[in-house]
Amino acid sequence: MNTPNNKRRKETRDKISKVFITLLQIKEISEISVTDICKLAKINRSTFYVNYLDIYDLAGKIGQELEQEVSFLYQEEKDNQNNSNDFLKLFKHIKDNQIFYKTYFKLKLDQSFIIKEYDYHLSKKLYNDKYIDYHMEFFKAGLNAIIKKWLSNGCKETPEEMENILESEYKNKNNIYN
Repeated sequence: MNTPNNKRRKETRDKISKVFITLLQIKEISEISVTDICKLAKINRSTFYVNYLDIYDLAGKIGQELEQEVSFLYQEEKDNQNNSNDFLKLFKHIKDNQIFYKTYFKLKLDQSFIIKEYDYHLSKKLYNDKYIDYHMEFFKAGLNAIIKKWLSNGCKETPEEMENILESEYKNKNNIYN
């Protein structure tokens, strides 16, 4: 495929995504139709279907894009096999991309997200191997709850304050943050 077509396709996908995300702020996914998206994006239905199988495929791809962005935030750490526990990067990203995160949670895509790339080596230092999965689920649920609460409050606190809130929950756990 040549570059102009790639650029045009990306622009079309971006337009479709923006319209879909806007609609999701006022409707449930089950109330959104391809026709709604096409009318607001000013595209033909065939253009939508060239890019997505259906509304749920679109929702899944938006989720994948966000996951890739978050994964990229920590790529250097993954490459160096290091876990800095730097949640400030994440909180800054959330503050800058609130609408995407609200959409992500509204679509319930968070159920398999956030701790996918969790550092098992750090877990092994803190927990008996037998219980690592439980810790991960507990941490993921807690982190997601904090993020959802912050988003629902309009991200009034700074990313630094949110990092401090998270750290205060784990501060005495084997001096991980001290």
